[in-house]
Amino acid sequence: MFKIWGYLCSLLENNLMKILIYIFLALATGLLIFNVFHIDFDTPLEGDSFAAIVGVGASLCAVILLVILQIALKIQKKIKNQS
Repeated sequence: MFKIWGYLCSLLENNLMKILIYIFLALATGLLIFNVFHIDFDTPLEGDSFAAIVGVGASLCAVILLVILQIALKIQKKIKNQS
């Protein structure tokens, strides 16, 4: 009984993690696009443009980290299936 429960919990965690990663990727990409449109390319380091550039950098970092997490989870799954 407990073995089945553990299997169901791990299955739910893996699927939930995938869904959350895709949701966060969509949010980060949306914020990236939003901030790119708020950059004034004539004076990019003044006023609101600077905040938009910081937002673009933060969004890019979030996207990169989420992609790394996705790759790590795929590697972990392959290693777990081999053993």
